[in-house]
Amino acid sequence: MYEFSDLMGKNIEIEISGGYFYSGILVDSGLDIIVLYVGKTGSFLYIPSVHIQRIKESKKEENSTYYEPPSEKPLESESQVISFRRILTNAKGRFVEVYVTGNKAIHGYLTSIMNDYFVFYSPVYKTVFISMNHVKWLIPYPENATPYSLDSKFLPVNPAKIPLARSFDEQCKKLENQLVVIDGGDSSEKIGLLKKAVNKRLTLITAERETVYRNLEHVKTIYLGN
Repeated sequence: MYEFSDLMGKNIEIEISGGYFYSGILVDSGLDIIVLYVGKTGSFLYIPSVHIQRIKESKKEENSTYYEPPSEKPLESESQVISFRRILTNAKGRFVEVYVTGNKAIHGYLTSIMNDYFVFYSPVYKTVFISMNHVKWLIPYPENATPYSLDSKFLPVNPAKIPLARSFDEQCKKLENQLVVIDGGDSSEKIGLLKKAVNKRLTLITAERETVYRNLEHVKTIYLGN
């Protein structure tokens, strides 16, 4: 989003889909992503442009602390024009936080990047399939950091044992007849047996043996429940 060049290096306030607000320094922008440095936490937020609702320069308050951004950004080089897909590629194998939905983020490692989704290994949820269309932001942790301060020897980044499809809807079809959890299971109707995945519609049988149909366009994450 090169139209933000006049805001480069300035303090900005950004509103992200879902009613989330962040303030920080705009340190980079590309065709479909921006990079915000939040000095209070020392974090770089990689935010896909599709979820940006509003950006404005924020006024510096008197006596407020100014945080100088590091000269090097964690997932890019000076020679690269950044894009969402390139950032995902650069993040492979590194401990990151990905936020997609609800009140919690997912922590772990990107292992594979497909056409419209990526495969994510979480020590808690194991293999998670995440739709690119719903990623609100990605935050890389320091290079040697590990999830929950676990010893790295207890963190094998296990690749998905399920054969990977090129698209998110095709991958869901490979999960048919298995117990799945959708969007972190924030509702009992998002946990159940996936009977069918066809025409961008999922047919799920819940624990109460109810049949629920879900529009795949609104499914953010899916992983096996066993």
